[in-house]
Amino acid sequence: MFDQPNCTIIPGDVPSDAGIAGAGVLLASTITAGLALSLSASMVIQEIWRPSDSRTRNLSVIRRKLLNGYSDQQIMVGIGVQSVGLVKSNTLVPYHFFLIWMLALLSMATHNAALLALVQDFKRDWVLRWLRQLLMFANLALSCVYGIYVLQSKVKGLPNTLPIGCVWKLDSTTSSVGGLDYVGTIVTIAGNCVVFGLATWYLQSRRQRFYKAVQIVGLILMSGIAIGATVRSYLLSQAFGNPDVKLSDEGEKQWSFGQLLSLLMLTLPVISAIEIMRGEIAVAPPLQDEDKQALFDTELSGNH
Repeated sequence: MFDQPNCTIIPGDVPSDAGIAGAGVLLASTITAGLALSLSASMVIQEIWRPSDSRTRNLSVIRRKLLNGYSDQQIMVGIGVQSVGLVKSNTLVPYHFFLIWMLALLSMATHNAALLALVQDFKRDWVLRWLRQLLMFANLALSCVYGIYVLQSKVKGLPNTLPIGCVWKLDSTTSSVGGLDYVGTIVTIAGNCVVFGLATWYLQSRRQRFYKAVQIVGLILMSGIAIGATVRSYLLSQAFGNPDVKLSDEGEKQWSFGQLLSLLMLTLPVISAIEIMRGEIAVAPPLQDEDKQALFDTELSGNH
C-alpha cells in the first residue's frame, strides 16, 4: 500500500534528498552526458570528414564501446529515476519531482545523441533494435506523465512544500505563475514527442536520406537540450544553486556513499574499453552504407 499524501497541512519546510539532488548525483549525470556527447560528436565528425574505410572504422572501436555503454546507462537511468519518482509521488515535493524530470531529459538527450552516431551498430540485430525502441518509448511515456504532473502543479498553484501527488486533490486554482512557465512545460512535452518520432524514424528507416545533415542537426539539438536541462538543474539545486523551496537541512551539499557510488559507476564502460585495447574482447565493426539493404534482406530470410 502506498502512503496517502497529506494535503491538508502545509509545512514550512521539507527535508532534503541527496539521492535526487545531491552534488554527486548531479555531477555523475552531467559528466556522463558530457562524455557521451563528446564521443558522439567525434564519431559524427569522423564520418563526415574522413572516408569510411576499414582502418578508420577499426580506430573507432573503443569510442563506440564507451559510447554504447554510456548510452545504455543513460536510458536505464532515465527510466529508473522516473519510475521511482512516480512511486514516491505522494511524498516528493515539486522541487525534487522537477529535478528528476530534468535529469530524465538529460539522459534522453544523451541517448539520442548516441543513437545518431551508433545507428548502424543498433541496426545489426533487429531484436536489440526493437528492444531499444521499447526502452525509448517507456522513457517517453514516463516523461510525458512527469510533464503532466508539473503542468498541473503550476495550473493549480500547488504549494511547494506539499507532495506533488496533491495536484489531484486540489480543486481551486490559485496559481500565480507566469504564462512562460505554462508554455515552457507544454513545449517540453510536445518536443519530447517530436524527438521520439524523429528518433524512431532514424532508427527504423531502411533508407537514410540526408544522413549527414540529420546527424549534425540532431547532435546540435540534443546538445542544446542537454545543456538546458543541466543549467536548469544546477541553478535549482541546493548543492549548486538556490532551490525554490525551503529545505530543513543541507544534506544535498554533503557527500555520502550513494553519491560517491554514482561517480564510481562512470568507470564501468572504461573497464570494457581497456579490455578491448588488451584484445580480450572483440567488437564487430559498424555496418557500411552499402550493407543497409543486405541487413533487411537477412532479417526477412531469418539469418540474423
